[in-house]
Amino acid sequence: MSEFQPVAACGLTPQPEAAAYDRRWLVANDAGQWLDRELFPKLAEIAVQLRMGYLVLKAPGMLRMDIPLDVIEDDDSVRHRISLGGQELDVVDEGQLAAAWVSNFIGIPCRLLKVHPDMGEVHWPDRKA
Repeated sequence: MSEFQPVAACGLTPQPEAAAYDRRWLVANDAGQWLDRELFPKLAEIAVQLRMGYLVLKAPGMLRMDIPLDVIEDDDSVRHRISLGGQELDVVDEGQLAAAWVSNFIGIPCRLLKVHPDMGEVHWPDRKA
């Protein structure tokens, strides 16, 4: 049975429908650098599942966070370019509530970003993810 990781560096899910969303989100610091388990092992404690059209995040001591799977904000102010392993990614910020949730759990200011669906394949760095 395969497992998928909708949010890079966070928990795995065996849900077959998660294959289409494997590593489509990531957590980045305020400087736009991807946070991975190597530097932030607490990311592994974030449980991820898909439920009724939502990405559902759960973590110890936190309320559940539900984020719509396929909604992409058409406001260009939430679109950003970040660098990941020498590759430029087009990403969409999931908003202040998601940023506060992830920042409170990790302990540093950070953002939850979704790789824009037009981006295509992402080549993730060879690190513990």
